[in-house]
Amino acid sequence: MREIRTEAEFEQAINSGKLVVVKFFTDWCPDCHRIDPFMPDVEQAYSDRLEMVSVNRDVLPDLSQRLDVFGIPSFIAFKDGKELVRFVSKLGKSREEIEHFLDRAVQVSQGLPQA
Repeated sequence: MREIRTEAEFEQAINSGKLVVVKFFTDWCPDCHRIDPFMPDVEQAYSDRLEMVSVNRDVLPDLSQRLDVFGIPSFIAFKDGKELVRFVSKLGKSREEIEHFLDRAVQVSQGLPQA
């Protein structure tokens, strides 16, 4: 998963025209590390429907604050620069919960009018 390191990179990613899911994390978050082992498989399984990128909340704190991301790990889906759905909470997340969120993001994205 490509890590976004600047707000300009973030804006470029979410305005790419694709469905983009952003994973917010920090290096010190135990729940973030707990999902690390299965995230590459999840990303691969959804690679034909969406792009996943990551943002370290400690590297881009202003962006995280602007998006009201306080609990980590958190996931927000964007299409054409607009937020579609989010999975944000202070609780740990299972693979099944993340996949359910990604399915929902794809469903919402497919329901949007085509440009």
